[in-house]
Amino acid sequence: MAAILHILSCLLGLGSWVAINGVWVELPLLVPYTPEGWELPSYLSLLIQFANIGPLAVTLFHKFCPGRLREGPLIFAILAVGVVSCILLAFLWQETSWVGSSLRSTALLCLIFFLSLVDCTSSVTFLPYMTRLRPDYLISYFIGEGLSGLVPALLALVQGVGVASCQSMNRTEPNGSLAIGNLTAVYQPARFPAWGFFLFLAGMMGICLTAFTILHKMPKGPHHQEEGTGKRREIEESWGKGVEQKPMMDEDEAGKKVEKKEMAKYSIWEKVSIYLVLAWVNALTNAVLPSVQTYSCIPYGGRIYHLAATLASIANPVACGIAMYLPNRRLLTVGSLTVIGSGIGAYIMGMAVLSPCPALLQDNIGGTMIVVAWVLFVGVLSYVKVMIGVILRGEGHSALVWCGAVVQLGSMVGALTMFPLVNVYVMFQTGDPCNQICPQ
Repeated sequence: MAAILHILSCLLGLGSWVAINGVWVELPLLVPYTPEGWELPSYLSLLIQFANIGPLAVTLFHKFCPGRLREGPLIFAILAVGVVSCILLAFLWQETSWVGSSLRSTALLCLIFFLSLVDCTSSVTFLPYMTRLRPDYLISYFIGEGLSGLVPALLALVQGVGVASCQSMNRTEPNGSLAIGNLTAVYQPARFPAWGFFLFLAGMMGICLTAFTILHKMPKGPHHQEEGTGKRREIEESWGKGVEQKPMMDEDEAGKKVEKKEMAKYSIWEKVSIYLVLAWVNALTNAVLPSVQTYSCIPYGGRIYHLAATLASIANPVACGIAMYLPNRRLLTVGSLTVIGSGIGAYIMGMAVLSPCPALLQDNIGGTMIVVAWVLFVGVLSYVKVMIGVILRGEGHSALVWCGAVVQLGSMVGALTMFPLVNVYVMFQTGDPCNQICPQ
């Protein structure tokens, strides 16, 4: 039963962001067929921020109508919308219509908004729902959340998304001579079309819906968290001793005492610090650094970019697995790892700012360092996010609701900060994976 619950929790986490992560990795195939062109990623970023109306509404409902929102039916509805949206996306993503004087991918943009609404709202519904299970299942959920980025990325690699070869663009001069031009990146055709990829995403969302249905309908047992017995069992297992055996009639009172003791573990300023670190970490990992990944990697070559993106996706679930077997909830450790991860992120940002001529461009060590930096950045801060989730899990249901809200808030602030820097002020320049234009 424990293994089944771990798998179901992992599959629930997998459905949290698999749809939007899938759309992101599929963008190189979509862009050539959309009127927005390479402006499509910036539209996607804005739609995700608009979709934060979902978590905002849920958080406010919890605040002003506590105990009246039933998370089970809401999660069913969220996942159902995700399945239907992915299916419609497979058949309608190329449909366009005129909006004013501009041709727009209205079907694609509308369906992306609904998928963003699904994934953003999952942050404030899936996490609080996990309070029904014992704390160790929360780490399985985070492993699934990490896989939500890895699985689409691996499928995109199989599909051949963004794989380019450098070819010389020769031309014939008027006098009949052959002129050798610069190398140009030519993207290879995909092994299967975009609609097949979107149907795969629909299948993943369907699996998530099925897993949640089983999880929600399972009879409560020793692995579930109850108000009285669950809290007491949790405290007996985690502390080992110090909890006296009491009659069954006193279990509710024991649960309340345990809850008060858990809530008293951190002062108000410590809780504020935890939420600030959570917002900072999610701003970096979900918005700030992803928006400059191409700028930091492409100058070193297309192979380096794909290697960094793939290994970074693997680092997320690996870090969650490490957190399961080597947890450390000390605030000093969490803070130290945040500083280390932020420092690595600063190196990545520095290479992006220097693009198309980052440091060590002419040396193999430069490409190796940027790959290692991305892996360590994602791995270290993913561990921090899991530990903060475990810490807030001990603070109760409402703490996890605010945890999800802060995750979305941090991501939104990061995205809104980077959007003008990347798209308006054009502070970053993309390197050419086939031609190095920097002086020797």
